[in-house]
Amino acid sequence: MRDEQGRHVVGRVRWRRFAVLSVPGFAATAALAVALANGALAASFAVSGQQFKVAADDLRGDGFAQYGSVDTNARGDLLPVAVTAIKKAEISNLCQSVVTKLPVVGSISLKLSAGTGSKPVQATDLYMDATDIAGDASFNNIEIGRDASTLDKGPDGAQGMQDAFSQQADDIRIAKLRTVAWATTAGTFKLNGLSMKISKGKKECF
Repeated sequence: MRDEQGRHVVGRVRWRRFAVLSVPGFAATAALAVALANGALAASFAVSGQQFKVAADDLRGDGFAQYGSVDTNARGDLLPVAVTAIKKAEISNLCQSVVTKLPVVGSISLKLSAGTGSKPVQATDLYMDATDIAGDASFNNIEIGRDASTLDKGPDGAQGMQDAFSQQADDIRIAKLRTVAWATTAGTFKLNGLSMKISKGKKECF
């Protein structure tokens, strides 16, 4: 992002407010019904009843778009999300965790890590359906307040509802990424140095 003098702007971003501001059109039942009728859902599958956490030291992406949408679970509940869509991404030191409570056993944690060495995680057509995003973010040629139905810098089809708020940029970098999400999808997802562990108790990325 650049100021009026053309200087690059870097800032600390918390996008929980963006999610709240970008999804008010989905709050009304009528608007949600229209979204469902038009197929304006984020994830292409019913999400689980649990959110998961994702952390990374660094995310670099080309072709960034972000807009409000909704996920649905198996019960048909509507879950407002801020969709972050990136054409091509590289992620260093990725961590993903989810904690499940089981009868008698108690809490069970699944923790995945990848891209911890010299080779980062690589993804194309990456979508993250999040409710909370934090990190140190910078953008190039960002457009804020664009109609979500006209987005054209992210992956093909990465668009929201007409008249809804959105933003996009040529590229994005987020250092110290922390996000809570309902779903992640990608065209390709290469997890270099993958490690997955299941253990008792709560062991999360952050």
